[in-house]
Amino acid sequence: MITVQQAHGIIASALPAAQAIETVPLEALAGRVLAQEVPAGFPMPRFTNSAMDGFAVRIDDIAASVPGQPVCLPVAMELPAGATMVPELPPGSCARIMTGAPVPVGADAVVPFEDTSGFGTETVGFFKAPKRGANIRLAGEEVAEGERIVRQGTRATPAETAILATFGFASAQAYRRPRVTVLTIGDELRMPGEAAGPLAIYNSNLPMLEACVRAIGAGLSASLQLPDDPGQIRQAIRQALADSELLVTAGGISTGQYDFVQATLSELGVSQRFWKVAQKPGKPLYFGTAPSGTLVFSLPGNPVSALTCFLEYCTPAVYRMQGLEPPQKIGAFLETPFPADRKRHRFLFGRLRVVDGRLLCSVSTRTESHMLTASGGANCIVESAASDEPLPPGTLVTCSPLPWAAGC
Repeated sequence: MITVQQAHGIIASALPAAQAIETVPLEALAGRVLAQEVPAGFPMPRFTNSAMDGFAVRIDDIAASVPGQPVCLPVAMELPAGATMVPELPPGSCARIMTGAPVPVGADAVVPFEDTSGFGTETVGFFKAPKRGANIRLAGEEVAEGERIVRQGTRATPAETAILATFGFASAQAYRRPRVTVLTIGDELRMPGEAAGPLAIYNSNLPMLEACVRAIGAGLSASLQLPDDPGQIRQAIRQALADSELLVTAGGISTGQYDFVQATLSELGVSQRFWKVAQKPGKPLYFGTAPSGTLVFSLPGNPVSALTCFLEYCTPAVYRMQGLEPPQKIGAFLETPFPADRKRHRFLFGRLRVVDGRLLCSVSTRTESHMLTASGGANCIVESAASDEPLPPGTLVTCSPLPWAAGC
């Protein structure tokens, strides 16, 4: 049996050295991890333009204006947004200009229409003079040509999509989503929605693990519920090893009479890297690698164990396979006691919150590996190394925010 830290090291050493890259159209880019540094092909703003609806002027022409004695100038041109022909502004005149329109050569300020006699006439009175350069967006003041606009390893949000669109990109290079197959195993399991007798168990692991795969940005190749049948298990695992970068199973991994997963993996050439970790829940965790390069995580069947192991071990692997650093763990102070284990590293679902500028966490009182309701409303997993005594309130502990947690 190995430690949690050793398990993480073994998994990290088995990850592929390079990730596959593909071109992704802009409309499908959200959530994908960018695989390239993207430089600006032109400055932003691309041209000097007006930040206001008003009048472009040479500031020296209206320097003498005061509220009671406006300076009047004739309108030499009108410049809407999208104007393509922009002559130089003649001295002693102004240009009617809209927000975003190019500023004519010679103009060095834009006066908002509220500080003038307004639109609709061919001579305009200016009631005050702004500072030189007022209300003008200079070409390149936001981004210089060649400056990086998105960083490699960034998970694209609507912001990155908009930035790329602003610079004319219709697609971008992104790391391919790791393909994941999820298999749950057990004769006793029934799928939600099916009729179930009083001694049957509804399968929470399959929909839970499917949701986890999607939540961390991976692609779901297949998901199946299998009976305790060696032939069906063998066929499903063989297919998964051919089709997926990750195989995640739940159930059937121990050494009972109806646990066939380990033997099947061995028969199909999967090399066991470890089995059993000194942790609670999730001690019977298996990790192996197939000749195809597929990573195999066989999780315990108890749902809290399966969910905890997926979040603690599968999630960092999927992040790294997409060119991302795994989510950082953070420190918080216990609000409630933590029932630590004397021999094993312990994980419990909890809730983070900020109180008076301090990050606090409480842990669920439902602590057994079959009590899946402990995860409801949780926004983190709280962990502790083995300890002879429960950890008292006020102890600084390590927490892993859940991928779907919106905040504390």
